[in-house]
Amino acid sequence: MANDKKLRITFCSGAGTVTGANFLLEGNGKKFLIDCGLIQGEKFVDDLNWGPFPYDASTIDILFITHGHVDHIGRIPKLISEGFNGKIYSVVPTKEITAIMLEDTARLLARDEELHLDQIYTPENIKKALDSWETLEYGQKLNVDHGFQFSYKDAGHILGSGMLEIIYNGKKIVFTGDLGNSPSPLLPDTTVIDDADYMIMESTYGDRNHEKRDERKKKLEFIMRDNFYKKGTLIIPTFSLERTQELLYEMNSLVENKIIPEMTIFLDSPLSIKLTDVYLKYDKYFNDTAKKILASGDKLFTFPGLKETLETEESKAILQVPPPKIIIAGSGMSNGGRILHHEKNYLPNKNDTILLTGYQTVGTLGRMIYDGAKKVHIMGEEVTVRASVAVISGYSGHKDSDHLVEFIENTAHTLKKVFVTMGEPKSAMFLAQKLRDNLDIKAYTPLAGESVEIEC
Repeated sequence: MANDKKLRITFCSGAGTVTGANFLLEGNGKKFLIDCGLIQGEKFVDDLNWGPFPYDASTIDILFITHGHVDHIGRIPKLISEGFNGKIYSVVPTKEITAIMLEDTARLLARDEELHLDQIYTPENIKKALDSWETLEYGQKLNVDHGFQFSYKDAGHILGSGMLEIIYNGKKIVFTGDLGNSPSPLLPDTTVIDDADYMIMESTYGDRNHEKRDERKKKLEFIMRDNFYKKGTLIIPTFSLERTQELLYEMNSLVENKIIPEMTIFLDSPLSIKLTDVYLKYDKYFNDTAKKILASGDKLFTFPGLKETLETEESKAILQVPPPKIIIAGSGMSNGGRILHHEKNYLPNKNDTILLTGYQTVGTLGRMIYDGAKKVHIMGEEVTVRASVAVISGYSGHKDSDHLVEFIENTAHTLKKVFVTMGEPKSAMFLAQKLRDNLDIKAYTPLAGESVEIEC
């Protein structure tokens, strides 16, 4: 760029939508990517993912990953297949989480014979990504040629999630990634940022607030107890990464303290089982309360009545187990995975319940159920929804509207501009207006593909 004091940010994707985070930062002869995630909607993977990247992958110096959800890491093999040869950086646990998530994604995408995705999501491309991957601890500085310094601060979203801080020419640019719904039962609170010049932030819940933490546990207790006494089946579509671990943690407390009657609870998700093992491996990243519970001998995620079903035949056999019972399975938005089979079996039954615990993207089956659809199509069949639909928004791993504003308020006195991304248009625009009205901040909602220059 002609002026070394200017940097250019291109919102390649992840603007105007919740998923598909992929941002390009250019300046002083260097090119950095922040996240390279899958765009997800009605399908597990949107067709938009398979168009060419709006940059030459071979020219990218470094890819920085904020955390291991597939909408932030899912297109890494595609990036490599198009010529990326640079380094990849993240916080320590994210590398191992990504290895598991990409292997699972490759398994799902290999079924698409028309697009030949198995030629992109190859074991070789995944191995090449992991071989070029280096890790940083929170706060560890990485100095890069041409005057750039990078570091991560704890986002409190999932294990290993980090806000990427970039210092260039004395100015600080922060890419938040996803910001955690603090306080979490497992993770430390989101680190306070009070000295940013520019912020690229998420807005998943930019236009609404969650219920309180104590309310969510009471709701979970009520729903589980109600399911027991009406001898029903409670199905819980959930995200394998973080959401499942939080649910198991709170169920552990309810069961072991005999707050709810014991019943069979199936964790019907091989991916969740693998990721829960990673959580236990990296327990040093837990908050103090969770560490103390572990130190006391409590295993956090294991309790009487819990059964893990790794094999397909074990999953199919759940149907023969008499209620009351609970089934936790992926995916969280019902756009793939074992949960589809359970929804097909149990949604028509009025004694059964489906519990939605996270964000449901427009166009997904989960969103249709959330919006009150009486009939849905699952695996090519029309299914009548007679089951009760329960929602607990407090399990979201994202900050809500008020807490996003509170997060920005800490650095309002230094901010020159905020770019509001990673949210549906109404959420992003609502949050941007709220930041302008409440904090007198220049807040802007970029379009996908748009480029902006910032003065450093």
